[in-house]
Amino acid sequence: FQAEEGNIEYKLKLVDPTQYRFEHLATQMKWRLQEGRGEAVYQIGVEDNGLLVGLTEEDMKASLKTLRRMAEKVGADITVLREREVDYDSDEPHRIAEVLIRKVPDDQQFLDLRVAVLGNVDSGKSTLLGVLTQGELDNGRGRARLNLFRHLHEIQTGRTSSISIEILGFDSKGEVVNYSESRTAEEICESASKMITFIDLAGHHKYLKTTIFGLTSYCPDFAMLVVSANTGIAGTTREHLGLAMALKVPIFIVVSKVDLCTKGTVERTVRQLERILKQPGCNKVPMLVSSTDDAVTAAQKFAQSPSITPIFTLSSVSGESLDLLKVFFNILPPLSNSKEQEELMQQLTEFQIDEIYTVPDVGTVVGGTLYSGICREGEQLVVGPTDEGKFRELAVCSIQRNRSGCRVLRAGQAATLALGDFDRSLLRKGMVMVSPEMNPTICWRFEAEIVLLFHAKTFHKGFQVTVHVGNIRQTATVEALQGKDELRTGEKAVVRFKFIKHPEYLKVGAKLLFREGVTKGIGQVTKLQPASQYQQRHPSGSSTA
Repeated sequence: FQAEEGNIEYKLKLVDPTQYRFEHLATQMKWRLQEGRGEAVYQIGVEDNGLLVGLTEEDMKASLKTLRRMAEKVGADITVLREREVDYDSDEPHRIAEVLIRKVPDDQQFLDLRVAVLGNVDSGKSTLLGVLTQGELDNGRGRARLNLFRHLHEIQTGRTSSISIEILGFDSKGEVVNYSESRTAEEICESASKMITFIDLAGHHKYLKTTIFGLTSYCPDFAMLVVSANTGIAGTTREHLGLAMALKVPIFIVVSKVDLCTKGTVERTVRQLERILKQPGCNKVPMLVSSTDDAVTAAQKFAQSPSITPIFTLSSVSGESLDLLKVFFNILPPLSNSKEQEELMQQLTEFQIDEIYTVPDVGTVVGGTLYSGICREGEQLVVGPTDEGKFRELAVCSIQRNRSGCRVLRAGQAATLALGDFDRSLLRKGMVMVSPEMNPTICWRFEAEIVLLFHAKTFHKGFQVTVHVGNIRQTATVEALQGKDELRTGEKAVVRFKFIKHPEYLKVGAKLLFREGVTKGIGQVTKLQPASQYQQRHPSGSSTA
């Protein structure tokens, strides 16, 4: 029964192993850690088939000692998550223990998890993030979140419109490392072995496109939906839930502000959430977390099956149940497994540009995610497509990850790259930097299979929508609908779109989202029409398919 893959290991007992067995155990641990990207959970006192047998106190002590020796050998740290007794007829109590083992991979400073934070306006998400990352409770009037706001108008209205990014670290013992001891971001990165990067997205309707951009381009591992206990499901909550589901981001829910209302109100909100999650469209299995034990179970189940949706109820003012959320974050394993990452790393380099800045003494800097391949300092890449559909050469001068330097960037990691004196005006969000040998396909026209989620009038040829694909956002015209004249809400169709301003670099299979006023739809790119088919103006080879 025990899975060969994954990072959970069942061990009945580890009492005085022979040298040979010890070497074997240590190698196995190393391998489990690799699978879990630096984290593994050992369950002691459990048979391979998952049967809870339990050990006497003496055997348990000896087994944990062996486990510590193994961890020392592979250079990992070990924390006992929980111990519990199993009922047996014997006089002596038998216990089982669950142990978290963490080792930061040699080529990384820390394990990295990205969590998108969603929630209706005024649901208390910025306050919750303020409390988690600053380490002090809120005064009930929004003091904790002042540390997060970027723009003046956000401090004045207390609402987040831009995307702000916050970090919360855990050291190898599972203790929280945050700004509380007035540490800087660099110091947090240095002492943390696991970093949770929160991407705080806009809650207000007005900023829905920023929210979509955050969900598509920052490639979060998980989404945290914050719902206020006293207002329940309101405003954009349903939409945010729908977006996260459409983009297949596993989601967990935090019911905040429980200090403001009665137990009954909190329970009503939780029931309301459970009802929505169990609907046929969602098919989620809600799981209410009310103890440390639940939090440990939730983190493990959540990572194994995307349909589990943990629900936390907490207060950022009284601090009630806040530690359960921290336990959950500490144990949450990084999702995409190492196999996928290795396959992606073997492909050619592709870096998606999300942000562009100019930094004094450094020059042009771009921020984004390395989608595939490996990128090293000094690497020669091409960037594009320009408005004419060309790619230009450039060199990567230096790389920074979470505000500290790094030599090599691997698939799936986010970073900023310094490009020296490359002209910033040639760049825009949505461009990609790729290996010159990739010979990237760029297109004006593409086909996609779409589902119309909501539409006021009918959707037909000539209709214009804003299309979001990953970090691309551009207006496109509907050129053709296959086999239909018009589409209504809930209908599926294959549609051909044409970009209005400039060609884009797209991949078949990419998820797309489009909107125009109240019209919204999701889908997937099915076919590209390479630019060369109708663009003979540039024989320079830049537009070859």
